[in-house]
Amino acid sequence: MKRFRLALTLSVCALAGSLALAQAPGTRLRGEVEALNGTTLTLKAADGREIKVALAPGFSVGGMVAAKASDIAKGSFIGVGAKPQPDGTLLAVQVVIFPESMRGTGEGHRPWGVLPDATMTNATVAETVSKVDGANLVLSYPGGEQKVAITPEATILMAAPAEASELKPGAQVAMTASRQVDGSYSTSRVTVAKAGAKLPL
Repeated sequence: MKRFRLALTLSVCALAGSLALAQAPGTRLRGEVEALNGTTLTLKAADGREIKVALAPGFSVGGMVAAKASDIAKGSFIGVGAKPQPDGTLLAVQVVIFPESMRGTGEGHRPWGVLPDATMTNATVAETVSKVDGANLVLSYPGGEQKVAITPEATILMAAPAEASELKPGAQVAMTASRQVDGSYSTSRVTVAKAGAKLPL
């Protein structure tokens, strides 16, 4: 059980640069695994570029699996990337359900540089109203709250344990990497999509 909790924690930490800590330094990389040779991971990015990433000693691998709006319960701690709506509420683009061990990570409401005018809110679900096609949430954090609509178009994910053996050709992965002087990249954490899940933006 202790190992399982650690794996869940690491899988969420692997996305901290883009979710919990949206403004953290580093380069967000995502793509399809072409090969893993020793500690060098070769990716094919969406634009066709081949990217080589050095995996740091003791690197960790975490997974993300698809979830549903019904998995979001009152009291859950979640991260929501969203776009503003004319009425002042938010429309969710993606939602990550954090494990209890990550409660409070990056808590608050801030700009989300992935999409124009988008925001990232890491907060506790204070209220949830289920609908046939999604849910309406009230997210509460120190100093404020946000009302968020979740529709079928939103990507909803939750953390899951994963192993390095899952970094095989065809796997979809994402990470926050450090760029070296010679232009290469290195990272200590990799997130892999499991069971057909979409990776967070």
